Amino acid sequence: MLLTDWDRLVMALSSIRGMQSMGRFTTILAGALMTATLTGCVERRFIIESNPPGAVVYQNGQQIGVTPVELPFVYYGTYEFELVKDGYQTQRFETAVHAPWFQWLGIDFFSENVWPHHIQDNRHLRYDLEPIQQPRTEDLLKNAGQLRERAQGLAVPLPEN
Repeated sequence: MLLTDWDRLVMALSSIRGMQSMGRFTTILAGALMTATLTGCVERRFIIESNPPGAVVYQNGQQIGVTPVELPFVYYGTYEFELVKDGYQTQRFETAVHAPWFQWLGIDFFSENVWPHHIQDNRHLRYDLEPIQQPRTEDLLKNAGQLRERAQGLAVPLPEN
């Protein structure tokens, strides 16, 4: 028969209660220590990927790493990431990260402090980068000619001394 962590805790507490030499405070203290060793936690992590891979990821001006990269986070909300890669447009992505049910108000205390197992909340973020569009030479020459004509029409006579 397989015993769960809760079954072991109940058995341990009942054996402690059976010891008549221990006081009530010692029993409570031993139970609290056993409970503390069984508690889990919630680990939150972004796994950021880009298409193509190898983009440098920035958050709040701080370089995080090169995709694919993992980043722990503490709170749920809106995050902004900037991805930079040679040959591709530098892009900013704003991502809303919503709390899962085990992080809702009231439930979060139990999932963080009481639940005896480790909870992993991985958020996979995949961003597509757009290649830099090279302008055509004909378009550049045409725009340059138009700017030159406009500049000649705006010629302002110099004041005489």
